[in-house]
Amino acid sequence: MITRIWHGTTAALDADAYLEYLQQSGIADYKNTPGNLGVQVLRRLAGDVCHFWTVTRWDSYESIRQFAGPDYDKARYYPEDARYLLEFEPTVLHCETFEF
Repeated sequence: MITRIWHGTTAALDADAYLEYLQQSGIADYKNTPGNLGVQVLRRLAGDVCHFWTVTRWDSYESIRQFAGPDYDKARYYPEDARYLLEFEPTVLHCETFEF
């Protein structure tokens, strides 16, 4: 199993609106991609900034490519992200994942 982790930040005032938007955009796409085994969103307020991490589990790198494209280490963004995100991190983190 492979875990894909993306990180982004919004203004704290936009945190709830962004979470709702995220559910309609990226999370919906994750769930509709064959090979996706699950999605979690972590959120942490830090003063005026809110951090988001999407943590997705996949059955293979090929499945991740179906979601992210051939350069699957590159972060995937959506048109409305510019309305919320404070910056656009260029890459994501992939980790081999073991459950015991």
